[in-house]
Amino acid sequence: MDAGDGKRAVAQAALEYIEMGDVVGVGTGSTADLFIDSLAGIKGKIDGAVASSEASARRLREHGIAVLDLNRVGVLPVYVDGTDEATRHLHLIKGGGGALTREKIAAQASERFVCIAERRKLVATLGAFPLPIEVIPMARSLVGRSIAALGAQPELRAGFTTDNGNIILDAHNLDIQNPVEMERRLNQIPGVVTVGLFALRGADVLLLGGDAGVEALR
Repeated sequence: MDAGDGKRAVAQAALEYIEMGDVVGVGTGSTADLFIDSLAGIKGKIDGAVASSEASARRLREHGIAVLDLNRVGVLPVYVDGTDEATRHLHLIKGGGGALTREKIAAQASERFVCIAERRKLVATLGAFPLPIEVIPMARSLVGRSIAALGAQPELRAGFTTDNGNIILDAHNLDIQNPVEMERRLNQIPGVVTVGLFALRGADVLLLGGDAGVEALR
């Protein structure tokens, strides 16, 4: 099974977690896009969706799926999104597409977070993928120095602005032995909006697509 087949398989498998009348939280990225395409096939079953980015909102609307305001919806029965890295403890690194803050809000607001990914995204220790950190622009240097003090190399994501009007610093070579503690520590740096570590609120289910089909980790 190639990478594309793995993504399509988990996108389809995630539909099993959606019930009649749900408002579905939807993530951002190539795997989430495939999930949106699959969701279109059962759009009559759901009451709408909450999008984690403007790009996902556009794709949902193109499929005729109503995009709702999270403030009006309240609690999401299910949130489905991809990931850049994942562990068997269901800790994640997300934000390669730059939507980490809205993704984290949607995940926190959900009763069940279903993460979908190719099997190659499963790692023993997080951190080979540079950790995205959304930062208020005036705090770029301050946050960069704080990241460097942790032994990582911060890099500004050039030419990129988040949907919230902020910048992304990607932390390379960050040693993440304790994802929960690292998430707390980074969140405390003034100027950090949020960090792409999803450990305090990790996935509830991780669907991995590979040669053997779809494996579910809980």
